[in-house]
Amino acid sequence: MKQRVTLHDKTFEKFITNDRIVESIETLAGRINEDYRDKPVPIFLGVLNGAFMFMGELMKHIDFNCEISFIKLASYVGTRSGGRITELIGLKDNIEGRHIIIVEDIVDTGESIDHLMRSLTGHNPATMEVATLLFKPAAYKKELPIKYTGLSIGNDFIVGYGLDYDQLGRNLGDIYVLADE
Repeated sequence: MKQRVTLHDKTFEKFITNDRIVESIETLAGRINEDYRDKPVPIFLGVLNGAFMFMGELMKHIDFNCEISFIKLASYVGTRSGGRITELIGLKDNIEGRHIIIVEDIVDTGESIDHLMRSLTGHNPATMEVATLLFKPAAYKKELPIKYTGLSIGNDFIVGYGLDYDQLGRNLGDIYVLADE
């Protein structure tokens, strides 16, 4: 695999290997399996576009019956969170009384996940938890506990494994960090 990639006008260097990513997802899935295997058919709600690779790998390791659905939010412009959350594809499923596991690629400031949790609360789910591949504790500004975290990282801008820089880099199997130039 490449050690460095250039996307648009920025160069990124390898930060987290695919093997480490998959290992963290397997561990996270084990925790979810323990917590949910006796609950009636939970719904995994993936947040597009970023969570598609994480969601796909996570589902390979879930060993109970479940449903899968997706929503799409937008908050990033370039390398910065825009602060304003836009719902591009909304919830289509009835989640009343259901156990919901929100699947996010990354939780940084927490604005997107806070917006989503407030929106979903009005649909009266039985429970809601968050599973994120990546968590930036130094950037997190909300009180909501993030129950299922794959990897904690610093406050760097990263791409790969579903995460993008202006729509490029989502297809990379490893995760890359913005290089010092």
